[in-house]
Amino acid sequence: MSLPCSPLNLTRQPPAAGGESIAQKPWSVAVRQVALGLALLASGTTAVGAAGPAADVSYEQDIRPLLETHCVECHSGDDAKHDLRLDTVTGLLKGGESGDPVFIPKDPASSQIISRVTSSDPHLQMPPKGERLPAAAVDLLKRWISNGAMLPGEAAARAALAAQEEKITTDHWSFQPVKRPPEPVINDPWIRGSIDGFVLKSLQEKALTPSAAADRRTLIRRLFLLMHGMPPTPEEVESFVTDPHPDAWSQRVDQVLASPHYGERWARHWLDVVRYADSNGYETNRERKTAWPYRDYVIDAFNKDKPYDQFIREQLAGDALGEDAATGFLVAGPHDIVKSPDINLSLMQREDELADMVNTTGTAFMGLTMGCARCHNHKFDPILQKDYYSMQAVFAGVTHGERPLRKTPDASATAELAGLEATASGLERELSVHRQHAERAREAAAGGKLRPPVNALLNVEEFAPVETTAVRFTILATNSAEPCLDELEIMDDAGRNLALAGSGAVVTTSGSLGGNAFHRLEHVNDGQPGNGRSWIADTPGQGWVQVDLPAKSKMQRIVWSRDREGKYKDRLATDYRIETTAATGEWILLASSRDRVKFDPDSTADPDGWLGDLTEEEATTARRVQTGLAAARQRITQLSGGTPAWLGVFSQPGKTHRLYRGDPLQKREVVAPGGLTVLGSLGLSKDEPEQRRRLRLAEWIAQPGHPLTARVMVNRLWHYIFGHGLADTPSDLGVNGARPSHPELLDWLADEFVRSGWSVKHLQRLILLSATFQQSSLPRAEAQTVDSEARLLWRFPPRRLEAEAIRDSMLAVSGALNPAAGGPGFYLMEVEEENVMHYHVKEKFTAAEFRRMVYQTRIRQTTDGVFGSFDCPDGSQVMPRRSRSNTALQALNLFNSPFVLQQAGLLADRLQAEAGTTPEQQVETAFSLFYGRPPDDFERRQSAALIQAEGLPAFCRALYNTSEFLFVF
Repeated sequence: MSLPCSPLNLTRQPPAAGGESIAQKPWSVAVRQVALGLALLASGTTAVGAAGPAADVSYEQDIRPLLETHCVECHSGDDAKHDLRLDTVTGLLKGGESGDPVFIPKDPASSQIISRVTSSDPHLQMPPKGERLPAAAVDLLKRWISNGAMLPGEAAARAALAAQEEKITTDHWSFQPVKRPPEPVINDPWIRGSIDGFVLKSLQEKALTPSAAADRRTLIRRLFLLMHGMPPTPEEVESFVTDPHPDAWSQRVDQVLASPHYGERWARHWLDVVRYADSNGYETNRERKTAWPYRDYVIDAFNKDKPYDQFIREQLAGDALGEDAATGFLVAGPHDIVKSPDINLSLMQREDELADMVNTTGTAFMGLTMGCARCHNHKFDPILQKDYYSMQAVFAGVTHGERPLRKTPDASATAELAGLEATASGLERELSVHRQHAERAREAAAGGKLRPPVNALLNVEEFAPVETTAVRFTILATNSAEPCLDELEIMDDAGRNLALAGSGAVVTTSGSLGGNAFHRLEHVNDGQPGNGRSWIADTPGQGWVQVDLPAKSKMQRIVWSRDREGKYKDRLATDYRIETTAATGEWILLASSRDRVKFDPDSTADPDGWLGDLTEEEATTARRVQTGLAAARQRITQLSGGTPAWLGVFSQPGKTHRLYRGDPLQKREVVAPGGLTVLGSLGLSKDEPEQRRRLRLAEWIAQPGHPLTARVMVNRLWHYIFGHGLADTPSDLGVNGARPSHPELLDWLADEFVRSGWSVKHLQRLILLSATFQQSSLPRAEAQTVDSEARLLWRFPPRRLEAEAIRDSMLAVSGALNPAAGGPGFYLMEVEEENVMHYHVKEKFTAAEFRRMVYQTRIRQTTDGVFGSFDCPDGSQVMPRRSRSNTALQALNLFNSPFVLQQAGLLADRLQAEAGTTPEQQVETAFSLFYGRPPDDFERRQSAALIQAEGLPAFCRALYNTSEFLFVF
């Protein structure tokens, strides 16, 4: 927000909704008010009627003249700086471009106008130049705000603002409902389907004609390279070339779409869109060895032609729909596991994590740059800053990490689970009674002396009742390694645990040790003690956990433990302090280890912790209860749990606030989970259950009437087939995105997509059967003059294959391709594991590395030594459209790298085995494998001469470097 100070602007301005413009007041009144304000500032006293209590400060008599004198020249009318108008009541309530209010009633300390007029920062202070406001004027503003900052016509102005927000509209094409346009009526034998009519209409408008059909060998090769990412075998080529059936092409299309290689190819495209990789990135860049179930889910979804609307719902809320692996989408992006000891930096890291989820959801499914609204209303698209934080509220309960990939229990297992849960709850209650007996016995034995030392099983901190909104547990030292807590409880006088996540409490931390589903931050306050649901810090001997309560509450006891099941005694906090917030915002010490007996790691006097404070009979009973509880929980895990996978961890979040300029320390109003105001509300409450938030957002995005969803996916499918989308910005269909080259065709395809039941294969089949797709790629001078990039599709646009398709094709023709599908990925890197992971490019490869590249363990911040140079993304960012560079390094890698030399040798062995030792026969077989055609006389002679002069491997290496092999035509 900017609040410049300048002389009175006497230019008449038009009135604005919600309040009369200052300049519209009678001149006598305006001049009198200005004179009153000037006299006030000159004398350093309050105006008439304002010298008494704050209640007497008047907006009309005191505040309006002050604003007229100092502010409205720059902050009035339609050209107000930073979109901030101070000449109307509506403008004062609305605030500027950031959406932040000018003032917060009864809170001058948090009001922007006060911070600006009192700031000494030249970038923030108002007025930016000239004399500052006198102390009396600032005091007058503070008194007015303290009293509630009453404005004339405020209720009507607020209602007008609310109505304006609810009715936010846009005339941009992508936000308009999809309506199936009529197909062009063109009588032309070239047309084979609806797509061709739209394309031909655009060509005729530019006086262009389509190209002739490609020959069968070119066509079948194009089909396989685009849909499988590998060339057809010589047998597949010859079968199609010699097939006389009139439906030969449609039959081949169906066969290609039914192949498991189809899903492997098209999943790679989607993994680019959702920034998938198998490491965290950032400085430690640790591996995610269990991220691959999401990759396999995507492959399977494409192969099964899973309806796209269901595909969306499962990726956002698969845990509610029986598809746990799908939620890997939410946490597929980079993740910084090194948390700062500064809580402010940790909060910003969390904001960045949530921004990644919001931004990727926006670009992947809706083609919108949601991240542009993180700090202020979107400059171009109809996206409010409130919308951004509403979507953030949807994902506020999602954190990076593993959770069990659940199995679906049968009926008998479901019944057993219900009984076990009831048994476990009863044992927990019984164990709690024994703990209370132990606490009272220990209190009686202490008798005012130092408290007993800490123990792994249970520690109780008691103090006089105090009101709090937050508690921080800071660990300064442990008995070994990184500190671990299995539960942190904040108890009120009724014995209720205020810290439970289910009650709305939110927990933050200095950092968590990643890589294990058992040790997660959300376990600290989930009400389930034991090492199996605990938190471990990421720094040896140090760390902190903070619990923020949903409302101010009175507490009198804190209970914490390392492992209440008694299995583990390492990682125990031995030096610590526990603090709570004061009304001033400072931290006040509640308890610490200073009044305890020093922890003795060699002591064996009390190996069972609190059990030692019970009688022998009670201790025996408590141990029996502990054993039964551990067995029950283990069986529950066996029945309902599965292998841990990197799918995200979910917990009930606290309130989500809109943040001033994205600063987590400058919270504004609480927002409810939601989508885009311009497209309607999700109807969710601010306390909506976590899973319901994601499921409702998914349903909203996947609804048939959503104007963006079908358009975005249709445009992506077109992009990956023709090399560019109908709109050339696949992840941005907003105002800054490209206009569609064929807008009617885009809408026709979007409508057809939804009508087909969101079938991706149906839409691809329409495209592949079209005359547009089957055109030759040969250039034509007259057409290139008009449309050099073939955006109007007067020919099929040729292009170089992507890195994965080049590598997979090399393996396919050499005969070395390993067909193993799914499961953990293979490595093209040597891994050196330390605190910070180091990855070194492999120089030698075995059959284990000859799988399709989609199964590669993809490491962020580094790429494969050969194919990384072919614009292969590492997953650090969303990649909706790959660049196609042309560098010397690419040529050197394809000619001299160990991988290519190895494949050339393997191919030479294959040619000798299949074609014998005659160079001419070896050339015939090689051309059939590489290009799906025989060589011409010149190629045959030159190739045979090369083999005789340089050897068969040299000939194979040369073929790997030919444009005909590396390009799709």
